[in-house]
Amino acid sequence: MGNSALKAHLETSQKTGVFQLTGKGLPEFPEDLQSLSSNLRTVDLSNNKIEVLPPFIGIFLSLKSLTLNCNKLTCLPEEIGKLKKLETLHLNGNQLQRLPASMGQLKALRTLGLSGNRFREFPGNLGTLRHLDLLDLSKNHIQAVPEEVASLQVIELNLNQNQISAVSPEVSKCQRLKVLRLEENCLELSSLPPSILTESQVSLLALEGNLFEVKKIWDMEGYDKYMERFTATKKKFA
Repeated sequence: MGNSALKAHLETSQKTGVFQLTGKGLPEFPEDLQSLSSNLRTVDLSNNKIEVLPPFIGIFLSLKSLTLNCNKLTCLPEEIGKLKKLETLHLNGNQLQRLPASMGQLKALRTLGLSGNRFREFPGNLGTLRHLDLLDLSKNHIQAVPEEVASLQVIELNLNQNQISAVSPEVSKCQRLKVLRLEENCLELSSLPPSILTESQVSLLALEGNLFEVKKIWDMEGYDKYMERFTATKKKFA
């Protein structure tokens, strides 16, 4: 991409606070963006070839939305934790295997998209994110939902298309969790903790494509309680 074209984008972003440059084959995060650090609110660099998110990402203190879908990121710098106003972070379709500890400092974060990466374990450090509404970890290689999940504050947790064969009963302690998606995993009926039905706030439990027929959960303890929550939610939005 030519310097003149990039300069034009930068000039527009100076006025709008939005920098969007998708599908241009960019090999790296544009260094010139540093000149806009004080007023950038939204950055979208999806569908490029960016392999590294530079440490200077930490200077964009006004940033509310960062979208880097479909790049080649393998890791994130600790400096990302400095983005205290960040509300939306989309990193779908990269090559991430873990998150930096500093992710737990993104106190304003509401949406975190990590679909289509290379996570084998459920990422930690997210229980401190009190405003996180949606966590999308679909299409990874996660094998278990660990007990640490109890500290999550999410409303929706998407774990579709992983390799999950074990779910900790602690998931039922997620106080705000209403939607739990576990479709196309490796779950046996016996791997499903009854406490999700009896004790949790979950009102939509998606289980299609596992190692049992979904209608088998009709006979599980607490299914009637779950259906009460499901029906009440349906009425609410009808």
